[in-house]
Amino acid sequence: MRRFLLPCLVSLMSLAACTTSKNQPVAGTAARTAPVAVMMVGGPHLAQVYKPANPNTDVLTPKRQTELEAVRNQIQRFRPDAILVEELPERQARLDSLYALYRQGRLDLNTLPGGRSEIYQLGFVLGKRLGVERIYCVNAPGGTSQSILHEGTNIKLYEEATAEHRAFGAPKMQAWESGNLSMGGLLAFVNSPALLQQLHTLVYRTPARVTDGTLKADPMVDAGFVSPHYVGAEFTSVIYNRDLKIYSNIVTTQLATRKTRLLTIIGARHIGSLQGMFRTDPAYQVVEASKYLKP
Repeated sequence: MRRFLLPCLVSLMSLAACTTSKNQPVAGTAARTAPVAVMMVGGPHLAQVYKPANPNTDVLTPKRQTELEAVRNQIQRFRPDAILVEELPERQARLDSLYALYRQGRLDLNTLPGGRSEIYQLGFVLGKRLGVERIYCVNAPGGTSQSILHEGTNIKLYEEATAEHRAFGAPKMQAWESGNLSMGGLLAFVNSPALLQQLHTLVYRTPARVTDGTLKADPMVDAGFVSPHYVGAEFTSVIYNRDLKIYSNIVTTQLATRKTRLLTIIGARHIGSLQGMFRTDPAYQVVEASKYLKP
């Protein structure tokens, strides 16, 4: 009997090993697949901070263009093979047309309506220089003002955090508007871990402490689904929902293009949230812009 059982056991073990090897991935396959590098450069929207009466706020002046060139040189060191911007996907065809004209030397950003935007000043210029064939639109609808959270229990905590954030950033913006801070200095500050963490806490943490209130009327918020008791959490959920959609647009763009080094140019408010999503996604590696942007 023992002579009979031993060959059978050996055969069964061999069969099991064969079956296991067919159904499981080859060891080391995942380890050999390097994660996709994603770097997000945030900032104030350059077209929005422009004040016609103050030339220091005009990124089209020779001085600011020289400073922007230094910033572009710093970002270029990341060596992105894809550039993604805060523009809605339904406007992709328009952006494609403008970018094609720009690459052909037939589009002057100085005369383009909205040409001060970081989409053009950073995205288009860097894209042409790097030979990137397309600038991808990855924004999502849902933008709203942080001021719509305006009443409720513990609202003072949110108001104080808002005032603290403004006081933290005001000196830098004032220095930039007076011409005493360069574009590099401004963007290095906006992308600093300290500023991004404070902004993330203001938008994604502090509001949860506010309860039993209402939100100001906003076309992007369906008031019928807002629970007054969780008004602060409801406010954050509106912003976070948009970030989830932006994250989806980024990762699906990467899946479609198979690019491996993504530069995303976006408002600073989104960065803390998006970095959190990407840091829990093993397919990606977050590269902080602060490693490249220097005053």
